[in-house]
Amino acid sequence: MNKKTESHGSTFNSELKLKGFNVFQIESDTNATRIYSRKDFYKICLTTGKSAIHYADRTFEQEGTVLFFGNPHIPYSWETISTSYVGYTILFSEDFLKQSDRSESLQQSPLFKIGGTPVLKITETQREFLNSIFQRMIEEQQSEYAHKDDVIRNYIHLILHEANKLQPSEKLDQTKNAASRLTSVFLELLERQFPIETIDRPLQLKTAQDYAAQLNVHVNYLNRTVKEVTGKPTTTLVAERIITEAKALLQHTDWNVADIAYALGFEYPSYFNNYFKRLTGTNPKSMRTQEV
Repeated sequence: MNKKTESHGSTFNSELKLKGFNVFQIESDTNATRIYSRKDFYKICLTTGKSAIHYADRTFEQEGTVLFFGNPHIPYSWETISTSYVGYTILFSEDFLKQSDRSESLQQSPLFKIGGTPVLKITETQREFLNSIFQRMIEEQQSEYAHKDDVIRNYIHLILHEANKLQPSEKLDQTKNAASRLTSVFLELLERQFPIETIDRPLQLKTAQDYAAQLNVHVNYLNRTVKEVTGKPTTTLVAERIITEAKALLQHTDWNVADIAYALGFEYPSYFNNYFKRLTGTNPKSMRTQEV
């Protein structure tokens, strides 16, 4: 089976970057695996065809029309099995949607939250209705109407309401218990924060509390669950990954220590130096000298 990473470089134009939204039609395609790794856009797909959607630690095998909800904090890939595959995709940031009066976080939605149901089976009647909404969004996106952003947001909310009325197409796989599932998603989310590629985008999730907030669970529950499965507290796993990245940056970049400290989320270089020495027994400059 051929594999490729889907790229929408031309799609993400300056207007999308400013507004945090885009909608487009999916063309017929041959067998492929698409890996979506954007960390800032939610995704809603209406697709018709045969596919396997690998979402966190679960796999949804689907044939026919499905409505899919992708959370940017949960890694997933989409394996197209049939040679004929069509539909629509919406990409949007939470900030774009929050410009409306509705302030509920998408992380709380049963469609997007960890452990929710991201794939819904769609009937032909539902497909025709949803198709019309996607088509109207495309038309609105191309229009010159001054308030088209508000219209588009209303269309997105309409899709979310329609989806919330539907029953899940399948029960979730129960072969893995809740602790294993949460730990798996935590570890995936941790790894997705790296590598640090630019000083302009410093590490955002630095503490157990940060990860608990993203996963919508209490930090004590996350710590207890992760330790039960891995034998290590959440804080230890986060710290080990930060130190691994710090060593890589010291060894493979010419960034100064202050830049590395900032890129890893430390407010002051002295905080980074103390943190690094406490966990490794040496300071960053000494390690860089040793590597040379």
